[in-house]
Amino acid sequence: MSSFPTIFVSHGSPMLALQDSPARRFLLGLGAELPRPKAILVFSAHWETGAAPAVSLATHPETIHDFGGFPQALFDIRYQPAGAPDVAERAAELFAAADIPVGRHRSRGLDHGAWVPLRLMYPDADIPVLQISIVRGAGPAAHEVLGGALEQLRHEGVLVIGSGSLTHNLYEFRGQAVDAPAPGWVTEFEQWMRERLAAGDRAALLDYRNRAPSAVQNHPSEEHLLPLFVAMGAAGAGAQAQLLHSSFEHGVLAMDAYAFN
Repeated sequence: MSSFPTIFVSHGSPMLALQDSPARRFLLGLGAELPRPKAILVFSAHWETGAAPAVSLATHPETIHDFGGFPQALFDIRYQPAGAPDVAERAAELFAAADIPVGRHRSRGLDHGAWVPLRLMYPDADIPVLQISIVRGAGPAAHEVLGGALEQLRHEGVLVIGSGSLTHNLYEFRGQAVDAPAPGWVTEFEQWMRERLAAGDRAALLDYRNRAPSAVQNHPSEEHLLPLFVAMGAAGAGAQAQLLHSSFEHGVLAMDAYAFN
């Protein structure tokens, strides 16, 4: 079985599920560009646990509508693939082998950080899906380690996806249109990340909060960028980053996507 790349996608606003944009059109075609996996593992910015990651053992994960104030059409969407409890247990074994404590959640479903991009990538919902949480309060280096513990999965037919947003400061959202231009503090951060990822500058990336321009303004909290470091770690030492897509939504959301291989 050939090895899979690991993927980071920016899921932006939940309206990505309904509203046309370059990022939505990119995701609509991405699944067909990738080898077909036996299962998909998603680390989403919207499932955080304390102290240690948790794996979802749900056999039929529900669609979680973890947002408010959006059109009813968004709440009517259901994305219902089978779960992958066997892959979840395999991930738990790999964490244990790396001396990483792990929790188990029997019924955790798919939050919008998982189902919104997956519904675009794999609309038939015919590939089993599981989620693993990110760890509240742990930084980029810790999440790279989490990903690294699971590197073997990409050699076992599992597509590992980190789902977040390359920039994510909703305090700066003022009702801008989906195609509103991005301000300099967003574009400069996006360009810095692009250059550092292309160069494979791991030290700078892990210290982005101190080195990148407007890092804290783009990420008042880190949860939406941490899935990128999981994807980077899960690809293994020496993996190269490939920019798959770059665009902006509502001015403040950089929608970049990367493959690591």
